[in-house]
Amino acid sequence: MPAVRIELLEKYVKKILFLSLLLTQLIACSAEVGSDEWCKNLEQKPKGDWTANEASDYAKHCIFK
Repeated sequence: MPAVRIELLEKYVKKILFLSLLLTQLIACSAEVGSDEWCKNLEQKPKGDWTANEASDYAKHCIFK
């Protein structure tokens, strides 16, 4: 029975590692804060969905360049 548990644990660890790597790659592909692309993407997002940090960064980098 312990061998089955170890196999299941290895299976889940592999899935978690894969998902972590995938998320890391997706995050790395997002536009850099303050770039023209980032400003355009944020302009498309409803202002009610902006975080306080996004609003502050937008003001700093997109309005008061």
